[in-house]
Amino acid sequence: MSLSDRAAAALSALDEAGLRRSPPTLHGPQGPRVTIDGRSLLGFCSNNYLGLADSPAYVAALAEAARTDGLGAGASRLVSGTMTGHRQAEAALAGFLGLRDCAFFSTGYAANLGALSGLYGPGDLLLSDALNHASLIDGCRLSRAKVDVVPHLDLAALEERLAAQRGHFRAAAVVTDSVFSMDGDEADLHALRALCDRYEADLVVDEAHALGLLGPGGRGLAAELSTPPDVITAGLGKSFGLAGGLVAAEAPVVELVRHKARSYVFSTAPLPASARLVPLGCAAVAAADEARARVLRHAARLRAELTSLGYRVKPGRVPIVPVVVGAAEDAVALSRALFARGVFVQAIRPPTVPCETSRLRLVPLATHTDADLDEVIEAFAAARAEVPAALEVDR
Repeated sequence: MSLSDRAAAALSALDEAGLRRSPPTLHGPQGPRVTIDGRSLLGFCSNNYLGLADSPAYVAALAEAARTDGLGAGASRLVSGTMTGHRQAEAALAGFLGLRDCAFFSTGYAANLGALSGLYGPGDLLLSDALNHASLIDGCRLSRAKVDVVPHLDLAALEERLAAQRGHFRAAAVVTDSVFSMDGDEADLHALRALCDRYEADLVVDEAHALGLLGPGGRGLAAELSTPPDVITAGLGKSFGLAGGLVAAEAPVVELVRHKARSYVFSTAPLPASARLVPLGCAAVAAADEARARVLRHAARLRAELTSLGYRVKPGRVPIVPVVVGAAEDAVALSRALFARGVFVQAIRPPTVPCETSRLRLVPLATHTDADLDEVIEAFAAARAEVPAALEVDR
Protein backbone atom coordinates (compact mmCIF):
# COMPACT_ATOMS: atom_id res chain seq x y z
CA MET A 1 0.00 0.00 0.00
CA SER A 2 1.42 3.39 -0.97
CA LEU A 3 1.94 6.25 1.46
CA SER A 4 -1.00 8.09 -0.08
CA ASP A 5 -3.24 5.03 0.33
CA ARG A 6 -2.14 4.59 3.94
CA ALA A 7 -2.83 8.25 4.62
CA ALA A 8 -6.29 8.01 3.05
CA ALA A 9 -7.09 4.94 5.18
CA ALA A 10 -5.91 6.70 8.34
CA LEU A 11 -8.08 9.73 7.50
CA SER A 12 -11.07 7.47 6.95
CA ALA A 13 -10.49 5.96 10.39
CA LEU A 14 -10.45 9.45 11.89
CA ASP A 15 -13.74 10.20 10.10
CA GLU A 16 -15.33 7.05 11.49
CA ALA A 17 -14.19 7.90 15.02
CA GLY A 18 -15.42 11.50 14.76
CA LEU A 19 -11.87 12.79 15.18
CA ARG A 20 -11.18 14.44 11.79
CA ARG A 21 -10.53 18.16 12.14
CA SER A 22 -11.64 20.81 9.66
CA PRO A 23 -10.86 24.16 11.28
CA PRO A 24 -12.62 27.13 9.72
CA THR A 25 -10.73 30.04 8.18
CA LEU A 26 -11.03 33.32 10.07
CA HIS A 27 -10.88 36.60 8.17
CA GLY A 28 -9.45 39.41 10.27
CA PRO A 29 -7.94 39.50 13.75
CA GLN A 30 -8.61 37.40 16.81
CA GLY A 31 -10.95 39.36 19.04
CA PRO A 32 -14.23 39.14 20.93
CA ARG A 33 -15.92 38.62 17.55
CA VAL A 34 -14.47 36.75 14.57
CA THR A 35 -15.50 36.58 10.92
CA ILE A 36 -15.98 33.19 9.25
CA ASP A 37 -17.33 32.93 5.70
CA GLY A 38 -18.50 36.52 5.90
CA ARG A 39 -20.41 35.93 9.12
CA SER A 40 -19.64 37.66 12.41
CA LEU A 41 -19.67 35.34 15.43
CA LEU A 42 -18.75 35.62 19.08
CA GLY A 43 -15.31 34.04 19.46
CA PHE A 44 -15.02 31.92 22.61
CA CYS A 45 -12.14 29.56 21.92
CA SER A 46 -9.04 31.79 21.72
CA ASN A 47 -6.35 32.07 24.41
CA ASN A 48 -6.20 35.83 23.79
CA TYR A 49 -7.25 36.31 27.42
CA LEU A 50 -6.55 40.03 27.82
CA GLY A 51 -7.64 40.93 24.29
CA LEU A 52 -4.20 42.18 23.26
CA ALA A 53 -3.80 40.19 20.03
CA ASP A 54 -5.21 43.00 17.89
CA SER A 55 -3.85 45.87 20.00
CA PRO A 56 -3.48 49.07 17.91
CA ALA A 57 -0.31 49.82 19.85
CA TYR A 58 1.16 46.48 18.76
CA VAL A 59 0.21 47.08 15.13
CA ALA A 60 1.87 50.49 15.06
CA ALA A 61 4.98 49.25 16.86
CA LEU A 62 5.32 46.25 14.54
CA ALA A 63 5.23 48.47 11.47
CA GLU A 64 7.97 50.68 12.89
CA ALA A 65 10.04 47.68 13.99
CA ALA A 66 9.78 46.11 10.53
CA ARG A 67 11.16 49.31 9.03
CA THR A 68 14.03 49.20 11.52
CA ASP A 69 14.93 45.50 11.41
CA GLY A 70 13.27 44.07 8.32
CA LEU A 71 11.51 40.74 8.73
CA GLY A 72 13.61 37.58 8.62
CA ALA A 73 16.43 36.93 11.10
CA GLY A 74 18.48 35.13 8.45
CA ALA A 75 19.58 32.10 10.48
CA SER A 76 19.90 30.90 14.04
CA ARG A 77 21.29 33.43 16.48
CA LEU A 78 24.51 31.42 16.84
CA VAL A 79 25.12 31.67 13.10
CA SER A 80 23.94 35.09 11.93
CA GLY A 81 24.12 36.90 15.27
CA THR A 82 21.64 38.10 17.82
CA MET A 83 19.63 41.13 16.78
CA THR A 84 18.70 44.06 18.99
CA GLY A 85 15.06 43.04 19.22
CA HIS A 86 15.96 39.61 20.63
CA ARG A 87 18.09 41.17 23.37
CA GLN A 88 15.37 43.67 24.19
CA ALA A 89 12.79 40.89 24.45
CA GLU A 90 14.96 38.82 26.77
CA ALA A 91 15.81 41.73 29.05
CA ALA A 92 12.15 42.75 29.30
CA LEU A 93 10.94 39.22 30.06
CA ALA A 94 13.64 38.60 32.67
CA GLY A 95 12.72 41.88 34.36
CA PHE A 96 9.01 41.10 34.17
CA LEU A 97 9.55 37.72 35.85
CA GLY A 98 12.12 38.96 38.36
CA LEU A 99 14.79 36.53 37.10
CA ARG A 100 18.38 37.07 36.02
CA ASP A 101 18.14 35.94 32.42
CA CYS A 102 15.80 34.67 29.74
CA ALA A 103 16.19 32.95 26.36
CA PHE A 104 13.69 33.94 23.68
CA PHE A 105 12.40 31.16 21.40
CA SER A 106 10.21 31.13 18.30
CA THR A 107 7.31 29.43 20.15
CA GLY A 108 6.38 28.15 23.59
CA TYR A 109 6.57 24.62 22.18
CA ALA A 110 10.16 25.19 21.09
CA ALA A 111 10.97 26.66 24.50
CA ASN A 112 9.80 23.53 26.31
CA LEU A 113 11.60 21.21 23.90
CA GLY A 114 14.77 23.24 24.30
CA ALA A 115 14.70 23.67 28.06
CA LEU A 116 14.09 20.02 28.92
CA SER A 117 16.35 18.47 26.30
CA GLY A 118 19.07 21.04 26.92
CA LEU A 119 19.19 20.79 30.71
CA TYR A 120 18.57 17.05 31.24
CA GLY A 121 19.77 13.85 29.64
CA PRO A 122 20.68 10.19 30.21
CA GLY A 123 21.30 9.57 33.88
CA ASP A 124 18.66 12.10 34.95
CA LEU A 125 15.07 11.61 36.14
CA LEU A 126 12.08 13.69 35.00
CA LEU A 127 8.78 13.36 36.86
CA SER A 128 6.05 14.68 34.60
CA ASP A 129 2.39 15.32 35.47
CA ALA A 130 0.08 13.06 33.46
CA LEU A 131 -1.84 16.03 32.00
CA ASN A 132 1.14 18.15 31.05
CA HIS A 133 1.05 19.94 27.71
CA ALA A 134 2.34 17.99 24.71
CA SER A 135 5.37 20.27 24.46
CA LEU A 136 6.47 19.29 27.98
CA ILE A 137 5.86 15.63 27.21
CA ASP A 138 7.89 15.84 24.01
CA GLY A 139 10.67 17.80 25.72
CA CYS A 140 10.95 15.08 28.36
CA ARG A 141 11.14 12.40 25.66
CA LEU A 142 13.72 14.30 23.64
CA SER A 143 15.97 14.66 26.68
CA ARG A 144 16.55 10.88 26.84
CA ALA A 145 16.31 11.10 30.62
CA LYS A 146 14.19 8.53 32.43
CA VAL A 147 10.62 9.87 32.39
CA ASP A 148 8.18 8.88 35.11
CA VAL A 149 4.61 10.03 34.41
CA VAL A 150 2.90 10.86 37.71
CA PRO A 151 -0.90 10.80 38.14
CA HIS A 152 -2.39 14.26 37.73
CA LEU A 153 -1.80 16.51 40.74
CA ASP A 154 -1.09 13.47 42.96
CA LEU A 155 1.40 14.76 45.51
CA ALA A 156 1.51 11.47 47.44
CA ALA A 157 2.43 9.52 44.32
CA LEU A 158 5.04 12.10 43.41
CA GLU A 159 6.71 11.91 46.82
CA GLU A 160 6.65 8.12 46.75
CA ARG A 161 8.43 8.08 43.39
CA LEU A 162 10.96 10.71 44.42
CA ALA A 163 11.78 8.79 47.58
CA ALA A 164 12.19 5.52 45.70
CA GLN A 165 14.20 6.80 42.73
CA ARG A 166 16.03 10.03 43.49
CA GLY A 167 19.20 8.38 44.78
CA HIS A 168 19.71 6.47 41.53
CA PHE A 169 20.01 9.51 39.26
CA ARG A 170 22.50 12.35 38.79
CA ALA A 171 19.79 15.01 38.67
CA ALA A 172 16.00 15.05 38.92
CA ALA A 173 13.27 17.51 38.02
CA VAL A 174 9.54 17.79 38.60
CA VAL A 175 7.94 19.08 35.40
CA THR A 176 4.49 20.65 35.42
CA ASP A 177 2.14 23.21 33.97
CA SER A 178 1.08 25.81 36.51
CA VAL A 179 -2.39 26.07 34.94
CA PHE A 180 -3.46 23.08 32.86
CA SER A 181 -4.70 24.03 29.43
CA MET A 182 -7.70 21.72 29.05
CA ASP A 183 -9.12 21.60 32.59
CA GLY A 184 -8.08 25.01 33.90
CA ASP A 185 -6.94 23.51 37.21
CA GLU A 186 -3.78 24.58 39.00
CA ALA A 187 -0.68 22.84 40.31
CA ASP A 188 0.12 23.18 44.01
CA LEU A 189 3.43 24.88 43.36
CA HIS A 190 4.09 25.49 47.04
CA ALA A 191 3.85 21.77 47.82
CA LEU A 192 5.87 20.88 44.72
CA ARG A 193 8.62 23.31 45.74
CA ALA A 194 8.77 21.72 49.19
CA LEU A 195 9.08 18.23 47.71
CA CYS A 196 11.77 19.34 45.30
CA ASP A 197 13.76 20.93 48.09
CA ARG A 198 13.40 17.81 50.26
CA TYR A 199 14.65 15.48 47.53
CA GLU A 200 17.14 17.82 45.82
CA ALA A 201 15.13 18.02 42.61
CA ASP A 202 14.58 20.95 40.28
CA LEU A 203 11.15 22.43 39.65
CA VAL A 204 10.36 23.25 36.00
CA VAL A 205 7.08 25.12 35.50
CA ASP A 206 5.31 26.12 32.30
CA GLU A 207 3.43 29.33 33.13
CA ALA A 208 1.86 29.79 29.68
CA HIS A 209 -1.74 29.93 30.90
CA ALA A 210 -0.97 31.81 34.13
CA LEU A 211 1.16 34.68 32.85
CA GLY A 212 -1.00 37.74 32.41
CA LEU A 213 -3.84 36.33 34.51
CA LEU A 214 -2.49 35.47 37.95
CA GLY A 215 -0.09 37.01 40.40
CA PRO A 216 0.98 40.63 40.97
CA GLY A 217 1.13 42.41 37.63
CA GLY A 218 0.17 39.18 35.89
CA ARG A 219 3.54 37.57 36.63
CA GLY A 220 2.04 34.11 37.05
CA LEU A 221 1.03 31.54 39.63
CA ALA A 222 4.55 31.13 41.00
CA ALA A 223 4.68 34.86 41.75
CA GLU A 224 1.21 34.74 43.32
CA LEU A 225 2.37 31.96 45.66
CA SER A 226 5.85 33.46 46.22
CA THR A 227 7.20 30.08 45.15
CA PRO A 228 10.10 30.38 42.70
CA PRO A 229 10.69 27.48 40.29
CA ASP A 230 14.19 26.70 39.07
CA VAL A 231 13.05 27.16 35.46
CA ILE A 232 10.04 29.02 34.06
CA THR A 233 8.86 28.45 30.51
CA ALA A 234 5.93 30.00 28.67
CA GLY A 235 4.53 30.93 25.30
CA LEU A 236 3.61 34.52 24.54
CA GLY A 237 0.62 33.74 22.31
CA LYS A 238 -1.92 33.87 25.12
CA SER A 239 -2.32 36.81 27.49
CA PHE A 240 0.52 38.67 25.77
CA GLY A 241 -1.17 38.32 22.38
CA LEU A 242 2.23 37.96 20.71
CA ALA A 243 4.46 35.25 19.23
CA GLY A 244 7.42 33.53 20.83
CA GLY A 245 8.38 31.56 23.89
CA LEU A 246 10.69 31.94 26.84
CA VAL A 247 12.94 30.00 29.16
CA ALA A 248 13.79 32.05 32.27
CA ALA A 249 16.08 31.11 35.15
CA GLU A 250 19.33 32.13 36.81
CA ALA A 251 21.96 33.27 34.32
CA PRO A 252 24.13 30.09 34.16
CA VAL A 253 21.04 27.95 33.52
CA VAL A 254 19.84 30.13 30.65
CA GLU A 255 23.33 30.33 29.15
CA LEU A 256 23.48 26.52 29.13
CA VAL A 257 20.10 26.42 27.38
CA ARG A 258 21.47 28.75 24.69
CA HIS A 259 24.26 26.25 24.03
CA LYS A 260 22.35 22.96 24.38
CA ALA A 261 18.75 23.55 23.26
CA ARG A 262 18.46 22.16 19.73
CA SER A 263 15.28 24.16 19.09
CA TYR A 264 17.35 27.31 19.76
CA VAL A 265 20.70 26.35 18.26
CA PHE A 266 19.37 24.87 15.02
CA SER A 267 16.33 27.06 14.38
CA THR A 268 16.12 30.38 12.55
CA ALA A 269 15.64 33.06 15.20
CA PRO A 270 12.20 34.64 15.73
CA LEU A 271 11.32 37.67 13.61
CA PRO A 272 13.30 40.54 15.16
CA ALA A 273 10.45 42.96 14.52
CA SER A 274 8.10 40.70 16.48
CA ALA A 275 10.65 40.44 19.29
CA ARG A 276 10.69 44.23 19.60
CA LEU A 277 7.04 44.09 20.67
CA VAL A 278 7.83 42.04 23.78
CA PRO A 279 8.82 44.99 26.04
CA LEU A 280 5.59 46.71 25.01
CA GLY A 281 3.72 43.50 25.86
CA CYS A 282 5.35 43.26 29.29
CA ALA A 283 4.26 46.81 30.07
CA ALA A 284 0.72 46.19 28.76
CA VAL A 285 0.30 43.00 30.80
CA ALA A 286 1.70 44.56 33.97
CA ALA A 287 -0.80 47.43 33.67
CA ALA A 288 -3.81 45.20 32.90
CA ASP A 289 -5.28 44.80 36.39
CA GLU A 290 -8.74 45.89 35.27
CA ALA A 291 -8.72 43.50 32.30
CA ARG A 292 -7.53 40.64 34.53
CA ALA A 293 -10.35 41.24 37.00
CA ARG A 294 -12.91 41.46 34.19
CA VAL A 295 -11.95 38.22 32.47
CA LEU A 296 -11.88 36.33 35.77
CA ARG A 297 -15.38 37.64 36.53
CA HIS A 298 -16.53 36.51 33.08
CA ALA A 299 -15.15 33.02 33.77
CA ALA A 300 -16.88 32.79 37.15
CA ARG A 301 -20.19 33.85 35.65
CA LEU A 302 -19.98 31.33 32.80
CA ARG A 303 -19.14 28.49 35.17
CA ALA A 304 -22.07 29.30 37.43
CA GLU A 305 -24.67 29.86 34.73
CA LEU A 306 -23.73 26.93 32.51
CA THR A 307 -23.76 24.64 35.54
CA SER A 308 -27.24 25.90 36.40
CA LEU A 309 -28.33 25.00 32.85
CA GLY A 310 -27.33 21.39 33.50
CA TYR A 311 -23.96 21.28 31.77
CA ARG A 312 -21.00 19.50 33.32
CA VAL A 313 -18.51 22.32 33.92
CA LYS A 314 -15.16 21.74 35.60
CA PRO A 315 -14.43 24.04 38.55
CA GLY A 316 -11.66 26.63 38.52
CA ARG A 317 -11.02 30.36 38.40
CA VAL A 318 -9.11 31.01 35.18
CA PRO A 319 -10.87 31.75 31.87
CA ILE A 320 -10.60 28.15 30.70
CA VAL A 321 -14.17 26.90 31.16
CA PRO A 322 -14.36 23.23 30.12
CA VAL A 323 -17.87 22.01 29.30
CA VAL A 324 -17.32 18.25 29.35
CA VAL A 325 -19.64 16.37 27.00
CA GLY A 326 -18.16 12.88 26.74
CA ALA A 327 -18.45 11.36 23.28
CA ALA A 328 -16.60 13.11 20.47
CA GLU A 329 -19.64 13.18 18.20
CA ASP A 330 -21.75 14.83 20.89
CA ALA A 331 -19.12 17.50 21.48
CA VAL A 332 -19.06 18.21 17.75
CA ALA A 333 -22.86 18.37 17.67
CA LEU A 334 -22.91 20.91 20.51
CA SER A 335 -20.23 23.00 18.80
CA ARG A 336 -22.30 23.04 15.60
CA ALA A 337 -25.48 23.94 17.48
CA LEU A 338 -23.72 26.92 19.05
CA PHE A 339 -22.19 27.95 15.73
CA ALA A 340 -25.67 28.07 14.23
CA ARG A 341 -26.62 30.46 17.03
CA GLY A 342 -23.65 32.78 16.45
CA VAL A 343 -21.07 31.37 18.88
CA PHE A 344 -17.74 29.98 17.70
CA VAL A 345 -16.29 27.44 20.18
CA GLN A 346 -14.47 24.36 18.96
CA ALA A 347 -14.96 20.77 20.15
CA ILE A 348 -11.83 19.38 21.84
CA ARG A 349 -11.46 15.65 21.23
CA PRO A 350 -8.87 12.88 21.70
CA PRO A 351 -5.91 12.78 21.61
CA THR A 352 -5.93 16.30 23.08
CA VAL A 353 -8.11 15.02 25.95
CA PRO A 354 -8.74 11.45 27.18
CA CYS A 355 -11.38 9.31 25.49
CA GLU A 356 -14.95 9.98 26.60
CA THR A 357 -14.01 13.41 27.95
CA SER A 358 -14.50 15.40 24.73
CA ARG A 359 -15.53 18.91 25.56
CA LEU A 360 -16.06 22.48 24.54
CA ARG A 361 -13.28 24.62 25.94
CA LEU A 362 -15.04 27.92 26.42
CA VAL A 363 -12.74 30.94 26.80
CA PRO A 364 -14.05 34.43 27.55
CA LEU A 365 -11.82 37.41 26.84
CA ALA A 366 -11.42 40.63 28.79
CA THR A 367 -12.79 42.40 25.71
CA HIS A 368 -16.08 40.49 25.78
CA THR A 369 -19.00 42.45 27.24
CA ASP A 370 -21.70 41.34 29.63
CA ALA A 371 -24.07 41.40 26.66
CA ASP A 372 -21.76 38.98 24.83
CA LEU A 373 -21.94 36.60 27.76
CA ASP A 374 -25.74 36.91 27.80
CA GLU A 375 -25.76 35.82 24.17
CA VAL A 376 -23.51 32.84 24.81
CA ILE A 377 -25.55 31.66 27.78
CA GLU A 378 -28.75 31.97 25.75
CA ALA A 379 -27.16 29.89 22.97
CA PHE A 380 -26.20 27.14 25.42
CA ALA A 381 -29.71 27.19 26.88
CA ALA A 382 -31.24 26.80 23.42
CA ALA A 383 -28.83 23.99 22.48
CA ARG A 384 -29.90 21.77 25.37
CA ALA A 385 -32.86 20.32 23.49
CA GLU A 386 -30.76 19.73 20.38
CA VAL A 387 -27.87 17.95 22.16
CA PRO A 388 -29.35 16.44 25.35
CA ALA A 389 -26.37 14.09 25.72
CA ALA A 390 -24.28 17.11 26.71
CA LEU A 391 -26.24 17.62 29.92
CA GLU A 392 -25.15 16.40 33.32
CA VAL A 393 -28.68 15.20 34.12
CA ASP A 394 -28.46 12.60 31.34
CA ARG A 395 -25.39 10.87 32.75
